[in-house]
Amino acid sequence: MDRRKFLASVGVGTAAAALASPAIAQDKRQWKMVTAWPKNLPGPGVAAQTLADRITTLSGGRIEVKLFPAGELVPGRGVFDAVSEGTAELYHAVPAYWGSKSKGILLFGSQPFGLRADEQFGWLYHGGGQALYDEMYGRFGIKPFLCGNSGPQWGGWFRNDINSAEDLKGLKFRTTGLASEMAAKLGMAAEAMSGPAMFQALQTGALDAGEFIGPWTDSALGYHQVAKNYYWPGVGEPSSAEECGVNAAAYAELPDDLKQVVSLACESLYNPVWTEYTTKHALALKKLVADEGVQVKMFPEDVIAAMGKAAAEVIDELRQDDDELVKRITESFVAYRDSVGSYMVYADNGQMNARAAVMGY
Repeated sequence: MDRRKFLASVGVGTAAAALASPAIAQDKRQWKMVTAWPKNLPGPGVAAQTLADRITTLSGGRIEVKLFPAGELVPGRGVFDAVSEGTAELYHAVPAYWGSKSKGILLFGSQPFGLRADEQFGWLYHGGGQALYDEMYGRFGIKPFLCGNSGPQWGGWFRNDINSAEDLKGLKFRTTGLASEMAAKLGMAAEAMSGPAMFQALQTGALDAGEFIGPWTDSALGYHQVAKNYYWPGVGEPSSAEECGVNAAAYAELPDDLKQVVSLACESLYNPVWTEYTTKHALALKKLVADEGVQVKMFPEDVIAAMGKAAAEVIDELRQDDDELVKRITESFVAYRDSVGSYMVYADNGQMNARAAVMGY
């Protein structure tokens, strides 16, 4: 998608367009969904609308969800507080944005050298992660659900070549979550900002590099127009979970069948959202290279090693956090990561390495 056409389609409404308090009449509810994304942004913006529509449909109209993209009702980074305070009933965003609430929250989104998309789902559903997810978000009056994953993130768009770990020092770099902690330990100046803001910062030189999601979403935002070096692997985020946070009081008020509707609507989107990203990232990358002159480059081995060392320090600090809940979340994550990680050497990793070798990818 052409960046100008996409941005032109992003209308910015006003808070005056917001609905009043939720109406409950004849067992019908009007819920406001606030999101961290521009309207219809390829990937998360589309996924958010799909979730809103799915809850409405599966509930038979008993929960009517109206979506407010970033900036219409509240800023994108304000959706967590809006739902916590009851200004809106639910939000669509990523856990990586809520580190100021607790660093333990960040583990539910992505972890440096951590879990893939299927493993992230496995940890929550089969490894005890959901109970910890509920406990942490419960502190803020929110009931959380995973509802998608954008898969492996990329290392980022760089204005200049990276030839060694020394080249990272002092770089102004856009990233989020625990990847920011890792970047800081590498001497980078990690900065969090929206996807559209990242384009402007790269264009003006306020940023030297940055990562957002992957080829499909990134191309819609036009990063390739201002930085041609596209580095991999994005070890800071082996996957990035998307979440739906529901106001806990609004959720508790629902009858059991509607609680199931919300839960299953979120769960039913995880694989479709993840696999859409994979499919469209692959197509977008080919186009970026063939038509836009993007140079796909692998980080040098010493850079990956330095990132690994920094990531280990980040996780170790979480294991020693003063918050007992953060410690429990971290230990649960580490145990699951190491269990499936050692198995994947023989399973998925083995299969994919063999396929790449034989097919010549």
